[in-house]
Amino acid sequence: MNRTADPKDQGYASPTTAAADGLAPVLARNIEALVERRKHDAKAASLEQRAAAAISKFAGSMMFVYIHLVFFGAWIVFNVGIVTIFEPWDPSLVILAMFASVEAIFLSTFVLINQNRMAAEDDAKADLDLQVSLLNEHETTKLIKLVKAIAKRLDVHTEADDELKELARDVAPEAVLDKIEETTSQATTN
Repeated sequence: MNRTADPKDQGYASPTTAAADGLAPVLARNIEALVERRKHDAKAASLEQRAAAAISKFAGSMMFVYIHLVFFGAWIVFNVGIVTIFEPWDPSLVILAMFASVEAIFLSTFVLINQNRMAAEDDAKADLDLQVSLLNEHETTKLIKLVKAIAKRLDVHTEADDELKELARDVAPEAVLDKIEETTSQATTN
């Protein structure tokens, strides 16, 4: 997908075209772009990632619970002598316990694989949020400077406000991250 192409060419609502369901056109376009990105990411996932996600999804469903209730219930009923249609093949339920343990090992591994993939997606989303926030901060700073210049040009006097002066300064993300690390390390050592 070409990210620099015109949104109208990609089928998205334009900022001036009314969107469906009463949504703002920009919001509708953003939702469509996010859905397309998720579809693209799902197609780009490896076979192993897709398999782990499918197994984790199924293991977290009620159908999985029902299948296990039937399977383990039948195993127990037939092996403890409640129903004597079959000769018990696991009267001490050791085989069942071993089967459940091996299944738990594999299921937990699939869940961890899926969680790792989701954590990587969350990191990417956090990076995007940070970039958008930094861009927003930069734009706000530029707007403050522009309004200040307009006020000066129109000879509109504003009172000297320290907070306004601070807002007119660009934020250095490195300084913010350094301060967060410093504060965190101080909090953990105290």
